[in-house]
Amino acid sequence: MNNILMFILLTLIGIALGAGLMALVNAIRGNSLSKKRDAMLEATKKEADKIKRDSILETKEEIHKLKMETEKELREKKDEIKESENRLTQRESNMDKRDLMFQKREEALDERESKIASRQTAILEEQAKVDEIKQEQIKVLQDLSGISKEEARKRVMDKVKESMDLEIANYIKERENETKLECDKKAREMLVLAMQRYAADVSEEQTVTVVNLPNDEMKGRIIGREGRNIRTIEAITGVDLIIDDTPEAVVLSSFDPLRREIARITLETLIKDGRIHPTRIEELYDKVSKDMNDKIMEYGNNALIRLGITKVDPKLVSIIGKLNFRTSYGQNALTHSIEVAELSGVLAGELGENVMMAKRAGLLHDIGKAIDHEVEGSHVEIGVDLARKYHEPKEVINAIASHHGDTDATSVISTIVAICDALSASRPGARNDSLENYLKRLEQLEKVTDDIKGIEKTFAVQAGRELRVIVKPDEVDDLESYKIAREVKEKIEKEMQYPGTIKVTVIREVRAQEEAK
Repeated sequence: MNNILMFILLTLIGIALGAGLMALVNAIRGNSLSKKRDAMLEATKKEADKIKRDSILETKEEIHKLKMETEKELREKKDEIKESENRLTQRESNMDKRDLMFQKREEALDERESKIASRQTAILEEQAKVDEIKQEQIKVLQDLSGISKEEARKRVMDKVKESMDLEIANYIKERENETKLECDKKAREMLVLAMQRYAADVSEEQTVTVVNLPNDEMKGRIIGREGRNIRTIEAITGVDLIIDDTPEAVVLSSFDPLRREIARITLETLIKDGRIHPTRIEELYDKVSKDMNDKIMEYGNNALIRLGITKVDPKLVSIIGKLNFRTSYGQNALTHSIEVAELSGVLAGELGENVMMAKRAGLLHDIGKAIDHEVEGSHVEIGVDLARKYHEPKEVINAIASHHGDTDATSVISTIVAICDALSASRPGARNDSLENYLKRLEQLEKVTDDIKGIEKTFAVQAGRELRVIVKPDEVDDLESYKIAREVKEKIEKEMQYPGTIKVTVIREVRAQEEAK
């Protein structure tokens, strides 16, 4: 519609412009063109009438078309509304049916609830009757048995408790046996694997050193005029020279291996040089002492290279090297520390722990022994102070502090180091122990069970590695023997210090004897 109107408007504008144009042309050309203008106006008028008629017809057709489309849309809308009305009517009908069904269900539920309530009432009445009969029966039973309800309950509970104690003891015994078997198997595998991968020679250190002489005349030269040479050697080295009837030999005696080693090298150098007098002795001693410091550093560096440990303070390396000249029950401290480090690394690898940290802790666990004769305190306290001074990791510090049980272990590595320390110290031939200390330890081990009831005799066997406890069969039953074994084990762990492990075996034996006359 708008297009038609626009068209008509444009047509009218065109007509107006044409008329104006014609007037302008006529004004310019004059009267000569008036006839042509009239003809053109007539033609233009006719054209405009034609265009007008065509526009009117098109407009009427468009209006008719729009009317038909509008009527069609109205019919469709009416059909949709009718369908919606039909659906709503059907839905209302369904809702009415549902309401009716729900009403019937509610009536059925009400009827069921009524029946349930009546049944519940009957059940309560029956239960009250049963309770009454039960009380009567309990009263009859009490009269017949002569005991009260509380006393009967107590007896039953005591019986159940006794039965449960037996079951619990049996259960604990079974679980302990299973756990011991599994733990022993795992531990045995790990230790065997660790010992297979690290095999060290048995090391025994003595407190004396023998220096061979080219001839017996050298003894007199070592003693010197009025004994001045031997006094000088003993004074500056701190070592005792024992010159006896042993041919071509002099014995150096000292509990300090470092002093003994310096004295040995000094004396051997003096013998080779041939000039033996106090001044020369002092000169050689100073030179050997300086060379020994370099040798100590070499011992420490060799230990670190062997274990693959890096980033160690040079002063701490020197202290590690001094361990080579310290012994514990005849066992070389540096060799022992390297052995503990190797075993700790192997066990740490098996358990998935930090291998290098375990080796470091194992090497430094006895570092305090290197200077314990110079500083007051136990080697554990000295070792912890040294580790802190040279900024060692906290795992290493805890391993040093806890490897003798003085402090609780805070990491698996600390526990590994303690195990490997005991393993290295307890293997056959690793250490020498005096007979007196050995007998005291066995005697103390046998006295652990003195205050435990039911024990008849106690024997320490296998060099103190096993304790056999014989109990009185009339006072101790089979289950009680397991409790005694655990109690003895806990007392040993609490009261004694020992390398390795001690096996506790409790023996209960019944013997029936008769004498024929």
